[in-house]
Amino acid sequence: MLDVSVWGAFIGGLVVFFSPCILPIVPFYLSYMAGSGLAAIKASDTMPYDIRRRAVISSISFSLGIICVFVLLGAAAFSISQTFRSYQDEFRWVAAAIILIMGLHFLGVLKIAFLDRQFQIQIGDTGKMNVLGSFVVGVAFAAGWTPCVGGVLTAVIMTASLETTAYRGLLLLFVFGVGLTMPFIIAAWFINPFLRFMAKFRAYLNYVEKLMGLLLIFFAGLLITDSINGLANWMLVSFPNLFGV
Repeated sequence: MLDVSVWGAFIGGLVVFFSPCILPIVPFYLSYMAGSGLAAIKASDTMPYDIRRRAVISSISFSLGIICVFVLLGAAAFSISQTFRSYQDEFRWVAAAIILIMGLHFLGVLKIAFLDRQFQIQIGDTGKMNVLGSFVVGVAFAAGWTPCVGGVLTAVIMTASLETTAYRGLLLLFVFGVGLTMPFIIAAWFINPFLRFMAKFRAYLNYVEKLMGLLLIFFAGLLITDSINGLANWMLVSFPNLFGV
């Protein structure tokens, strides 16, 4: 059975993927993983099977690199929260303040310059891409802490740090990583349809950013009022079929 927090982590990962600071750079990563120039991909209606296969395998390795970093961050957050359990309220308020500021930034209420930076790779010679290289790029991507990943990731890490067991905390970060990277793997197989979808979806990126801001502000409110467990219990009671109760 998947509970509210697990579903929340997965949805958070999906929202991050479709955010303005992740989605626009996905085609360049796909080109990198496929070992083919972006112009050549766009010029072809259907990519050859060997190129799509290489893109998918590299994307899986790339995703594992991202997920490994997230899981390690979750383990660190849980360890810190257990060590300083007597200061858990202060830890929660600081996290709420950080998440609130990020939420206001995405809504356009605050403009914080360093939060607008994006982490990108230098593609270089795409023909030399391999599985290990993709994994390293995934680790570098996760460690780059783009603004969109940072906001939602902070919320997930905070939830993970408050879990009763390390297993539960690590599970949340793993699920978040899966939610973020699963669309990437799917896009790697369906490269051409994805590029066509993205060309149409660009017009809605601003709305995704605003939605992310609202979700972060809402979560910050839950942290400040210590209402996360109360909301989770209400959802389990109100929507038992949705969560397999």
